[in-house]
Amino acid sequence: WQLSAPLIVNGQAAGSIVVTYSEERPFLAEEGKLLETIADLVERRILHHNLRELLDERRRQETPAVEWRVMVDLLRRTDPKLLGRVTRKMLYHLASSGFAEANRIVDDFGAGIGDDENQPGARRPQNMPEMSERVFAIAAESLPASDILANVQRWIKEERSGFLVRVLENPSSSLSEITGAIERLYHLAPEGLELSAARERAFRVSLIRRLLSDDEAFVGVAKDFVGVEDFYHLLRRVIHPSGGQGQLGGKAAGLLLARQVLRRAARDAALLAGVRTPRTWYLTSDVILSFIETNDLEDVVEIKYEDVAQVRREYPYVVQLFKHSPLPPEILNGLSVALDEFGDVPLIVRSSSLLEDRLGTSFAGKYKSLFIANRGTKQERLEALTDAVTEVFASTFAPDPIEYRTEHGLLDFHEEMGVLIQEVVGKKIGRYFFPAYAGVAFSRNEFRWSRRIRREDGLLRMVPGLGTRAVDRMSDDYPILVAPGQPSLRPNVSLDEKVRYAPHKVDVINLESNTLETIDAESLLRECADEYPLINQLVSIFRNDRLEQPSALGFDAREERAVFTFEGLIARTPFVDQMKQVLEVLEREMGVPVDVEFAHDGEHLYLLQCRPQSHRAADSPAAVPDLATLPAERVLFTAGRHVPNGAVTGITHIVYVDPQRYGEIATRDGMLAVGRAVGRLNALLPRRRFVLMGPGRWGSRGDIRLGVNVTYSDINNSAMLIEIARQQRDYLPELSFGTHFFQDLVEADIRYLPLYPDEQGVVFNEAFLRRSHNALAELAPEFAALAETVRVIDVARESGGLQLQVLMNGEADRAVALIAETAPQAV
Repeated sequence: WQLSAPLIVNGQAAGSIVVTYSEERPFLAEEGKLLETIADLVERRILHHNLRELLDERRRQETPAVEWRVMVDLLRRTDPKLLGRVTRKMLYHLASSGFAEANRIVDDFGAGIGDDENQPGARRPQNMPEMSERVFAIAAESLPASDILANVQRWIKEERSGFLVRVLENPSSSLSEITGAIERLYHLAPEGLELSAARERAFRVSLIRRLLSDDEAFVGVAKDFVGVEDFYHLLRRVIHPSGGQGQLGGKAAGLLLARQVLRRAARDAALLAGVRTPRTWYLTSDVILSFIETNDLEDVVEIKYEDVAQVRREYPYVVQLFKHSPLPPEILNGLSVALDEFGDVPLIVRSSSLLEDRLGTSFAGKYKSLFIANRGTKQERLEALTDAVTEVFASTFAPDPIEYRTEHGLLDFHEEMGVLIQEVVGKKIGRYFFPAYAGVAFSRNEFRWSRRIRREDGLLRMVPGLGTRAVDRMSDDYPILVAPGQPSLRPNVSLDEKVRYAPHKVDVINLESNTLETIDAESLLRECADEYPLINQLVSIFRNDRLEQPSALGFDAREERAVFTFEGLIARTPFVDQMKQVLEVLEREMGVPVDVEFAHDGEHLYLLQCRPQSHRAADSPAAVPDLATLPAERVLFTAGRHVPNGAVTGITHIVYVDPQRYGEIATRDGMLAVGRAVGRLNALLPRRRFVLMGPGRWGSRGDIRLGVNVTYSDINNSAMLIEIARQQRDYLPELSFGTHFFQDLVEADIRYLPLYPDEQGVVFNEAFLRRSHNALAELAPEFAALAETVRVIDVARESGGLQLQVLMNGEADRAVALIAETAPQAV
């Protein structure tokens, strides 16, 4: 069973290619087409090889004047189409150089074209051999022979890249074809292949659109930083279905662009030279489509059109369905190769959907990112990796992203989920694996704790260990906050504040149990302080009622109390300046404020993610009236700490979760019911006409006694979230700024304000909130049993037709909530 294709060069047989099966087996039509394509490529290779040998021989014998004429004559006899393209380039080269005769030819081509917009221009006859002679005659009279020769040689070499032009211009080209063409181009470069600036730029733009993003703003930036050669190295780690045409997704595109921007900036900024990105493999966005088709899961796609409550009920089943469905064989093979390169280093499997990490739609925290220890036999490691990949796929159909897509008008968009597989930045320390520290950084600071801090001073949220506790909102812990532009202005000044609001827990990967664990910081230091990288820069020692920096000889974690303050890192290393430069460069080159994730393994700083920072339009400070001029019964509350700018008006309802009653709930199920009640009210109350008030910290991960357990889909219709911190509980709500939770609030245009009712000078009209009629049972009778804890207040009913206004002035750090007909003017 044979299939053959002849090789014809210059009209003569030059050989053939034959493919033979050793057993009886018919050939597919696609295999015939493939063989014809290979034969065509080999024919072209033979032709150019013969041409180059002939030219080399002539070059040894002839002068440049004779040599370029021989080349043109040879093209006329062997490749008229190539001669036509070379002639056209020579014509426009002569015209742009100002030679009159060449410009007359160009003008002749344009005669009659565009004179009358409503009818076609005249078709002019073309005689290419005659045109070629005329153009090269002008060249011979106008240019040195060496220039003509150099140009003709360069244009012929450039034409050798025509195969990539054909692949990229064909919208049906698969990633396999693109990869093959890029590899061919890469290997031709040492043979003298040259690309004009225009062609190289066209290749870059086409590859960016096909593989990374077709967003115009992204392409406009990326084309100046991502080169054709970069795609050669990138595609070596891309896993895709046979015939696939998917992209790498938003997270992959953002990280790749940031890496390229920083590499170029490092030429002039030494601090940026050490910034790295982790080793990464990519699954294209259409792998999930192949997975769904292979396992007959098409009906799952329809879940996005169901009610969000139904989505929430079905999602656990979808997760298990995906986890028990096999990946296509070619994808499994690709993952196996990836594991061979990674070795047994821990991995994180991250979502990279087509919609992710765009300006205004970051999808922050909506899809899964899963750590795996990557330990055991090759088969065990492969099973763990495929299990994580399929769970990330399943998160496409989770309630939060579906609600988020609905909120942003993206529900009907055909969502595809790419996946990043990254090595975890860190080191093996005892039985654990984790980085020295990690965090998230923002080029703009939208929630400042000092009037001296400007928006452009940025913000860092840092924690020891894995960065999960920096991007997630923790109910029982705090990150280290630093403004890179004002590192000496700390949010915590007193000794008590520095100790209380330091990180007290660390997320690590346990290499023995193959699990992600949260460990008490003191316990971790007692076990691993001697091996912990940069430990002297990250902790302070509590001695004699003060915090001291460890000596160069270290400290005894079993005898002394160490607190993670990051004081040495901030004050005695260039790290803060380094991050400030990273943020400034990325914001300048990308043209938007940026949000990045980072980690440090004790030796190098790694950039893990980069995306546009979520932000709302700049708000002006509201006019906050003097309380002395207002009727006391009309003031619901005042605030004087961490106040942003802006005004929230036209509020008709208040959903008030009584902090005291919430704290008295004895069971976890009872607390979870409060979160479900809030989610139900979120669907029932008029959109953007109600505020949520209750004990902070809402939306946090951890101890739900300290805050109402809600997700994005439970609060997305509210106008404002007001977190109440009562001092008798001996905690304050962690500022949400910088977390995924805060980004949800910003992108949904939900305002946020922390309220400290027990501080001196603060007004908190709790009597109004408790005595007003509770409409909970009328609106959501299934939650009537929670009426003592969850109160729904109709502001107009309680005030004779008035509404609630919240006026905030961040410059003065003052806010007031008024029950009024219109917002009063400042006095």
